Amino acid sequence: MTKPKSDLALPVGRARDGAKQEIVQNIPLQQLRPFHNHPIKTDNNAELERLIESIRQVGTIAPALARPLPNGGYELISGHRRLAACRALGLETMPVILRAMNDDEAVIAMVDANLQRETILPSEKAFAYKMKLDAIKHQGKASAPMVSRRVVAADAHTSEAQVQRYIRLTNLLPALLERVDAGQIAMSPAVELSYLSKDEQAMLLDAMEQNDCTPSHAQSIRLKKLSQAGRLRAEDIYAMMAEQKPNQREQIKLRWDDFCRYFPTDYTDEQIKRDIVQGLELLRRQRAQNRDARLSGTSKRTGRAGSKEKQP
Repeated sequence: MTKPKSDLALPVGRARDGAKQEIVQNIPLQQLRPFHNHPIKTDNNAELERLIESIRQVGTIAPALARPLPNGGYELISGHRRLAACRALGLETMPVILRAMNDDEAVIAMVDANLQRETILPSEKAFAYKMKLDAIKHQGKASAPMVSRRVVAADAHTSEAQVQRYIRLTNLLPALLERVDAGQIAMSPAVELSYLSKDEQAMLLDAMEQNDCTPSHAQSIRLKKLSQAGRLRAEDIYAMMAEQKPNQREQIKLRWDDFCRYFPTDYTDEQIKRDIVQGLELLRRQRAQNRDARLSGTSKRTGRAGSKEKQP
């Protein structure tokens, strides 16, 4: 009797030794385990919602990849979002390619698969790069850290410097890294802050919360230099975070209707800008003259009063 289509094992290509074929199998969801220390989140976001709707309409087209576990079940290498989507839809199985891999091979395959996602957070990319770098070093395929970074960078189609910058982020406290993921701290200052000790980062977090601010790139460089020199004190951190930064100053917004009557209708933007600057310069000079006049009058009055006191 012919098996139902969902139970068929479909060949998908030859294995690396050329002797066997990998097959797609429909594996019960309860037998699938997430990858150990998986760096990519599968939060219920818009991307996951789109995947759920796609699987609802046409099924799981692309199979996941997993490896057999020694004590039974399978560890997912790629397909964590597909697993979450299938669970959300109440499905019992999903198509999976099974492949025997050691730990290092599994890490490298997992990272390569997940870095292809449309959206990936800085923290996810940081830990993914680090996991792959450590796996390559452990395999002994690269004799020096620089060579290992070169391999990771080439596979990710990026630069070695960028790989190193992302890996630096793994030195940040989770609370700081969350702000990087949220876009509250930019990449450049985040890299500089990664050189601070854990205690210094904790103090920085407290100072940021007290002043409702984040360090600028320039401030982050100053913090790093003080830390590396062994001269970064708590009062330095709090004072620096209390500084007013240009992007935190209150902006003044002017409507065109408020001042258009002061300029000819045929004026260009450059002419308007020129007249505004010239007008403000005249106002500044007038205020300076008024101030000098007041100071001069005060001096004369003080002088006259002093002269009267000297009279017998």
